[in-house]
Amino acid sequence: MMEKKAMDILIVEDDPVSCTLIKTILSPYGQITTCADGLEAVAVFENALDNNKPYSLACLDIMLPGIDGQDVLKRLRNAENQRGISGLDGVRIIMVTALGDNKSIMRAFNAQCEGYIVKPIRKDKVLFQLQALGLIPEEV
Repeated sequence: MMEKKAMDILIVEDDPVSCTLIKTILSPYGQITTCADGLEAVAVFENALDNNKPYSLACLDIMLPGIDGQDVLKRLRNAENQRGISGLDGVRIIMVTALGDNKSIMRAFNAQCEGYIVKPIRKDKVLFQLQALGLIPEEV
């Protein structure tokens, strides 16, 4: 069986319980960095790009201190664009939020997220999104 390279994963979540839960679900799949604030997340993400260690996956809450997750999403995509990274070469971004309204969902997809999970966070929902994005193999 081919060994898949472990992902570099960024979790942006200010709620400690949600952050721990996402980290527990994703830890078998790679190295995890966590940020509890939007501005910190943008700085960490840009630093990773500049050091040629881009993230494979970012899980992003919308309601964050500093700047909200929708703004973080735009800034992450902008940071990639400035460095000539686009399309499938970019990080896969899954919004993980309590906001399940159509306006929030459409805004996130228009800003180029690849997935959207409405809390409560469940392992099967998270793994389904990872499988749909081709980041982990589907269970047999």
